[in-house]
Amino acid sequence: MSYELQVYNCRMEKDKLDGIVPFLAVAEHLSFTRASLALDVSPTAISKTIQQLERRHGIVLFQRTTRSVVLTELGAAFYQRLRPAVVEIDDALEQLSSYQTRPTGTLRLTMSRIAMTLLVEPFVPEFCRAYPDVTLDLSLDEGTVDLASGLDAGIRLGETVEKDMVAVRLTPEIRWSVVGSPTYFAREGRPQKPEDLTQHEGIIYRFVTSGQRHRWEFNRRGRDFFVDMAGRIVVNERASLLSFARQGLGLAYVADLEAAEDLAAGRLESVLRDHIRPTTGMHLYFPARTQAQPKLRAFIDMARRKGAGAM
Repeated sequence: MSYELQVYNCRMEKDKLDGIVPFLAVAEHLSFTRASLALDVSPTAISKTIQQLERRHGIVLFQRTTRSVVLTELGAAFYQRLRPAVVEIDDALEQLSSYQTRPTGTLRLTMSRIAMTLLVEPFVPEFCRAYPDVTLDLSLDEGTVDLASGLDAGIRLGETVEKDMVAVRLTPEIRWSVVGSPTYFAREGRPQKPEDLTQHEGIIYRFVTSGQRHRWEFNRRGRDFFVDMAGRIVVNERASLLSFARQGLGLAYVADLEAAEDLAAGRLESVLRDHIRPTTGMHLYFPARTQAQPKLRAFIDMARRKGAGAM
């Protein structure tokens, strides 16, 4: 179908609907004056529109006298056919308006594995119960992801978030340390300074996306430096990192929040905490144009409550 024909057909469909709203208003009120007040137009404009509708279809819809307006038989039949459709349209418009305030649709999020495990997984059941019309589509990515690829938001450490994004803090600063099991420290001794780690066995984390090994970063008197650890075990899963450390197979460089239970139970002990700068905490980030979405606002509100409580 040509562009010109498509435009012509659209105009024809629009012309078919001309006069329908004024007709319904007069049919509801049985008064041109009251219909004009309801539609905020003049009685003359209402009357002219009805006349055009009648001429276009070659029928008489109303019997008019100086004292009354009455539907003709055809007008009454026309009204009875139109009324259910108008109710459906009203319901559809009301539902459309509710989308502006009610969380609904698919929320697509990208996050690191640690964010998924420690922040998001614990409150997903509650979120699903509270917002049954929202579908969560969660992707695990260690590197920075371009949200232009159909994603609504992401969760990363604040220092990695692009400057043109809106960023909402979910957690306080994150503290890091080197951890090992009591049996490991009893066997190998405790490092007193970062340089001592060259004499120890490390369990090394490898980033899933980049494939790069995590370099252990430290700070002394405001200067950052790295210690490249030797390690016979390399993993790309944070739970395995902690599991091997608990088994005494080496030391691991982890965030306090991911090792909190093991540290509290004494299964792991931390060293060199004072030599590692805290990071800025987890942030949920998104383009400014998406922040008004109810589904995203609902997720942010719950994530902030749960994130602060988890620390």
